[in-house]
Amino acid sequence: MHVVRSLALSAALAGVVTGAAIAQTKWDLPTAYPASNFHTENVQQFANDVDKATGGKLKITVHANAALFKAPEIKRAVQGGQAQAGEILLVNFENENPLYGIDGLPFLATSYADSMKLYKASKPALEKLLGAQGIKLLYTVAWPPQGIFTNKTLNSVADMKGLKWRAYSPATSRIAELVGAQPMTVQQAELSQALATGVIDSYMSSGSTGYDTKTYESIKNWYDTQAWLPKNAIIVNQAAFNALDKATQDAVLKAAAEAETRGWALSQEKNKWYADQLKAKGMNILPPSPQLAGDLKKVGEVMLGDWLKKAGADGQAVVDAYKKL
Repeated sequence: MHVVRSLALSAALAGVVTGAAIAQTKWDLPTAYPASNFHTENVQQFANDVDKATGGKLKITVHANAALFKAPEIKRAVQGGQAQAGEILLVNFENENPLYGIDGLPFLATSYADSMKLYKASKPALEKLLGAQGIKLLYTVAWPPQGIFTNKTLNSVADMKGLKWRAYSPATSRIAELVGAQPMTVQQAELSQALATGVIDSYMSSGSTGYDTKTYESIKNWYDTQAWLPKNAIIVNQAAFNALDKATQDAVLKAAAEAETRGWALSQEKNKWYADQLKAKGMNILPPSPQLAGDLKKVGEVMLGDWLKKAGADGQAVVDAYKKL
């Protein structure tokens, strides 16, 4: 009798467990950055918030450090449904469509406030672009802004002539060309050595790169030009999102809105933290002179013109909307 009762109880418990397993939806969310990166920490918080808000109904597993897919593969993985969600750096996909590269245009948006305006102006076009590929945009977060590392005193763009300039992208090579510097292709892993051996004597990047590569050992000035603030986007497969019930969809969207607000604030805090660390290591953190800022803006205008030729009417509409905000 006891055996029968215990078997019946086991069967009932098994039914409960099976029911729970059926009710639970699992998503994979690959990202290319380490778990300690502020973007990844923010994504993990988003996943935790969704778990809590849905009572464990939707479980999002964050795969950090390109463990599941490498950075260039994540967008395609989400589009094809191999991963339900993912984190991408939008400028990485500029060759696919120029609109993805708008926040990589130098000196178009030169502060967090302007970067947010540019995001608001470009968001409808970005959502439409992703939507046509079966992808829904959940939220974005900006990286810290880019500045110039050099030992030379820069009062104007004329002072940049002849600099041995580290180039790591088409945009940074084009800047060198326009200011009369010598572009040298150097990846971040070789940056410290290239500085130490004099292969380069200047480059443009965020305070985080300067800190991570110990640039302060070779260079004493960082001009905080806030040249551009590229954004990461958290995206989800539209069909996977549509398959959720309304309450779960609402929980995802609420957690995403909170992650966006939190992420932008974190980026600003991190930017200040990196600047403080560089200062503590003996680096001068300098605002660009009005002349240098004005000259660099002209460089940006040339590059914006080049971009508009590629982006056409859609790109022009976004830039016009941004300038009205």
